[in-house]
Amino acid sequence: MPPELYPRWDYFPRNVRPPEWVEPFVAQVRAVEVRISTVEQRTGLSSDDVLKELAPGLKQLGYAVETSRSATDRIRRPVLFGSNGRAEVSYHIDAFHDGYGIVVEVEAGRGAFNNATYRDIIRASLILDALYLVLLSPVTYRFFNRGRLSSKAAYSDDLDLLSALYASQRLPLPLHGVLLVGY
Repeated sequence: MPPELYPRWDYFPRNVRPPEWVEPFVAQVRAVEVRISTVEQRTGLSSDDVLKELAPGLKQLGYAVETSRSATDRIRRPVLFGSNGRAEVSYHIDAFHDGYGIVVEVEAGRGAFNNATYRDIIRASLILDALYLVLLSPVTYRFFNRGRLSSKAAYSDDLDLLSALYASQRLPLPLHGVLLVGY
């Protein structure tokens, strides 16, 4: 893939110009290409590892980023409130931009096989103040299956899902848009 085309990305809905925050976000992914790209190699990185590589650049752009799995370092966003205004339901997410209302989710192997994209779309749709969803997905997820190297086109699968979702209009999302980034 030519350097100017990395990372691959698509914005939905297709009939809307991508917002101003898209290019700076994509530039941050491009800046760590050598460490996270799945285009031609098996990286062995988990989604947490990819997020750690992206974290410094995302923080510069104003994102709150999960820094570890400990409760104090996780990003929790409210969904439902109960008595005395306390959040009764909230979801852990990888990053959030308060100014733009952007939920960021990074997927790796689990995302390629366990329908994590569906879960991410639904959860982001329920999060209070979420206006956009950014999904980062490996272009190609490479893994060993019975001792042989196999692969799955995770980005293409997610692209097909989002294309069908937006084209059918049978399940309208309460989000202004979704940015899919293939790393």
